Amino acid sequence: MKKILTVLLCAAMVASLAACGGTAASSQPASESAAASTLTGTGKGFGGPVTVTVTMEGDKIVAVEAAGEKETNGIGTNALEQLPAKIVEANSADVEVVSGATVTSEAIIYAVKNAMDPAAYPAPEEEAPAEPEAPAVIEAAEAYMGFGLSNSGRIGPGKDDTDTQVYSFNQVFANVLFDGEGKILDLYVDQLEVSTPNYDGASMPHFSGFPGQGGYNLDSDHDAKVDGKTEDTEDNFNAEIASWTTKRERGADYVMGTGTWSSQMDKFQQLFVGMTVEEVEDWFAKYCADSNGRPLKDGLENAEDKAKYDALTDEEKAMLADVTSAATMSLQDSHGDILTAIKNAYENRVPLDVKSASGFGFGLANSGRIGPGKDDTGTQVYSFNEVYATTLFDAEGKIAAIYVDQLEVSTPNYDGASMPHFSGFPGQGGYNLDSDHDAKVDGKTEDTEDNFNAEIASWATKRERGADYVMGTGTWSSQMDKFQQLFVGKTVDEVADWFAKYCADSNGRPLKDGLENAEDKAKYDALTDEEKAMLADVTSAATMSLQDSHGDILSAIKASFENKVDIQLTLG
Repeated sequence: MKKILTVLLCAAMVASLAACGGTAASSQPASESAAASTLTGTGKGFGGPVTVTVTMEGDKIVAVEAAGEKETNGIGTNALEQLPAKIVEANSADVEVVSGATVTSEAIIYAVKNAMDPAAYPAPEEEAPAEPEAPAVIEAAEAYMGFGLSNSGRIGPGKDDTDTQVYSFNQVFANVLFDGEGKILDLYVDQLEVSTPNYDGASMPHFSGFPGQGGYNLDSDHDAKVDGKTEDTEDNFNAEIASWTTKRERGADYVMGTGTWSSQMDKFQQLFVGMTVEEVEDWFAKYCADSNGRPLKDGLENAEDKAKYDALTDEEKAMLADVTSAATMSLQDSHGDILTAIKNAYENRVPLDVKSASGFGFGLANSGRIGPGKDDTGTQVYSFNEVYATTLFDAEGKIAAIYVDQLEVSTPNYDGASMPHFSGFPGQGGYNLDSDHDAKVDGKTEDTEDNFNAEIASWATKRERGADYVMGTGTWSSQMDKFQQLFVGKTVDEVADWFAKYCADSNGRPLKDGLENAEDKAKYDALTDEEKAMLADVTSAATMSLQDSHGDILSAIKASFENKVDIQLTLG
């Protein structure tokens, strides 16, 4: 500590002297004790610089304040809140890191050492801001756009401190542009992971099951200790679903061993461009571990995976070293089936009738629904709806091409034969079941993990349900196709304006002649004959709502614009 004291005395006596490495030591007024001083230091955190203010009295650390605006909320912020007190108590920067926040903890420790001895611990050099990536240049004679979804259940991650199991379901969304030979021109993948609320991750979306199932264990402050149960109410049911965010939307909060989920997925996307789906599957089979689906690398412990890696050429090992420098997560395991989502995007592809596009976006909108209806025992049916919009935009932000699909999942007491269903989580007792779809409850679903996984694996979108999803006019797919044709050439704002002017305020459906609701009738009557003719054409094929409890199509389209990535697509 003698060395530290010497530094402090010098800092107090010479106010104009700047510390090495750009970290300044503040001087004290002449009237104050020379043994008291305040120093500042900097360390390199996960998201950016972490700064500390260290107050010393002689050779004793009496206060430490830490700040890092870009550290992950609920992870890095835990270190910012907890570590300063440990340093003061120990009177040393050499303390144990905060569990789960290693990078931020080490940044705080280094920043304190930088403040106290800047010569030995120089402040990290500021990194130059990254240059924005140039948009992908894509040229092809013809192209197709596809959306693919894969759903899987997971027993985990882990259990809470009461030994109650954590459960989750994972949905992968693949939005892909293919050329005429089936090669990937561009790829954008996102994922939604939803767990029971006893998981202690701060940014994890959660779901407690359906109202009437008693809620689920809740770790509200993410300290790995259960605080109680979630509210068993319809308001909480709707609020949970509305708060679901994808892994890309979670951004820097979704930290992995190497970077974030988004940065790892970006690396895989770059790798797969130029491959067909079959070539992607072949790459996975040859270069990923059979034990966990992760890219092979040197030093594997599993004997079979090690032998698989050792059999590769030096060139192949070098390629994998480049991949695993940025992407180490699995492409197919209980965390999510990325491969199947890409494959499904190819199977669902539709031809593009565009000359060019400047943006490629994916949007998701989630909503809960009290209904449809009740079963014959008076038990409520509940459902949740997810709308997916895959969109190409031109240079002016107008929709060049769009593909919308939707997943509706209800409790199994709904009597529709093709409706996907979910009974809640194992341990919640199952849910009323109408197994033969005759509007009469036959019993309850099995309260097992096997049934949990089977239900999620069977979820099918409204387009996948095809002719089984019949509506008053055509099918859901045919109605959505009509809306898609209508929206091409419009900006997202113009789509919203069209909805506001030409759809009923009572239910979000396109206006038409003969409406009973007085306000909707007045809105329709105020239109010109030309506008009424346009609406007659629309409602001859599409009458469903664009924004109600059945699904928020408008918000999904808006989100696809907000999430768009720049591209330079030229066809023909």
